[in-house]
Amino acid sequence: MDLVGLFPEEITTWLETRQIASFRADQIFTWLHKHAAQNFQEMTNLPSSLMTELEETFQSPWPIELVASRKSADGTEKYLFALNDDATIEAVLIPEEDRQTLCISTQVGCAMACSFCATGQSGYVRNLWASEIVAQVLWVENRLRAKGQNVSNIVYMGMGEPLANYDALLRSVRLLNHEKGLNLGARRLTISTCGLAPQIKALAEEDIQVNLAISLHATTDAERSQVMPVNKRFPLQELLEACEYYTEKTGRRISYEYALIRGFNDTVDQAKRLKRLLKGRLCHVNLIPINPVGPEKRPSAKVLTEFAQVLKAGGIPVSIRKERGTDIEAACGQLRQTHLQE
Repeated sequence: MDLVGLFPEEITTWLETRQIASFRADQIFTWLHKHAAQNFQEMTNLPSSLMTELEETFQSPWPIELVASRKSADGTEKYLFALNDDATIEAVLIPEEDRQTLCISTQVGCAMACSFCATGQSGYVRNLWASEIVAQVLWVENRLRAKGQNVSNIVYMGMGEPLANYDALLRSVRLLNHEKGLNLGARRLTISTCGLAPQIKALAEEDIQVNLAISLHATTDAERSQVMPVNKRFPLQELLEACEYYTEKTGRRISYEYALIRGFNDTVDQAKRLKRLLKGRLCHVNLIPINPVGPEKRPSAKVLTEFAQVLKAGGIPVSIRKERGTDIEAACGQLRQTHLQE
């Protein structure tokens, strides 16, 4: 049991078993989630006896510890964290003028085995607990506050498939969104999935206004299955039906991520197919020049622009993601892979 993964009412239950006043639960939760306290000694309005009890039971407020970090010339920072079982996960901070976006992990490794993803190439180890997901945010929040800044946006797009760790994912969203904690608006949280259709439909029923991003990356089942094995379980038609259901239930626009790979999915004809696939849908396309982790290569700027123009001409909202952190192996799983090899 990790303290940072508990809601105030659950902390209250823990306190009551020790005959400690229940009002301390809100104090503890606020210290952890609103102030991002990194140790129990910072919780100055708690009695020393309770601090001792917390230290003996939980050892540390956060179940993660920094192992390595790298900073890019463009300001992007990548962190490698060790968990209590010595497994490692990554998070990436992407600073911009008006926001501090943190990309976080939901699993150790990944079972989806997408061909262009370093995490997928390393295999699946286990799901993260909600506490391990939230602790990534709190660690970076604590670091940013020393510079007068705060985490403003969260993207569940790091290591792992978020919807494959559904319960812990939702718990972490509600902890980050909690009014007594960081109180991050749900619309500042983005969940990215490779396309688990049943979980997309389930998410539509949760009544949380998070953003949803779909990793699409191809316009036919044959092409998509070649780079994303999950497509054999949930082919394009089933995936898009789930997305339509999500939009109808939530009224939320879906972002479709499309990583362009030279000579594979970057032609004008494929852009036209993507346009037809998404026509009439409440959507936005995010074009991504692939960050190579294998033999794949990114297309030229000219090809990227032509692809975007086809979509714009068809009335599909589109943007080209700015490249960040390429000099620090910022793609998911790269730093972990390097660390394991070393």
